[in-house]
Amino acid sequence: MKIIELEEVDSTNEYCKRVDCGEDIIVVAKRQSKGKGTKGRSFVSDKGGLYLSVMRHYENFKAENAFKIMVNSCVAVCKTLESFGVRPQIRWANDVLADGKKICGTLIENTFSGGKVTRSIVGIGININNQIPSYLRHIAGAIAEITGKYTPIEEVFDVLVKNLEKEFSIDDYKSYMGWLGSKVLIKTDDKEVEAEALDITSNGLLKVNWGGNMLEISSAEVSLRLK
Repeated sequence: MKIIELEEVDSTNEYCKRVDCGEDIIVVAKRQSKGKGTKGRSFVSDKGGLYLSVMRHYENFKAENAFKIMVNSCVAVCKTLESFGVRPQIRWANDVLADGKKICGTLIENTFSGGKVTRSIVGIGININNQIPSYLRHIAGAIAEITGKYTPIEEVFDVLVKNLEKEFSIDDYKSYMGWLGSKVLIKTDDKEVEAEALDITSNGLLKVNWGGNMLEISSAEVSLRLK
């Protein structure tokens, strides 16, 4: 797969969209000026981190299986972090934590047509040696902070790319969710309630016991906070 290396870009996902000519590519930048997170949030992308997007095109990828892209991406990140001495945890649906702090964000933007996924852009940002802004230090961490040593960004990139070529299962994904079976906080636009997290469905819904009601909820509707 072709790799495009940039010093700086607004967003690697947006760059992929601009240059898309049907070719599968990886775009990696040393810094993003307008890094994108989920639900319109920004993702701080200063030098010292790894910021990349993988753009793939498909012919016969059923839309009902789209969550597999999330599974493969998140597990690939977790396997990579383990290679560098970090114990990761996935916070549904697409955040990867270490020591209770977010160390990686994943933004997946799929294009659909005729009941199929025709293109996916998987944006991944991993905090490696970058300094975490003071206002984020209570919720975000970095590999260097955890291991106490400098980690070459190129090495993390090489391991991650290899892991992104592998296929992982929903069970692999759930194996990084030690909080399943425990109480979590479900956040909607106007409130935060406690629920018991039961399972993750094959299409990415979170099964919860919410006040005695068994529900399946979408990450597009709510956010999750671990207790």
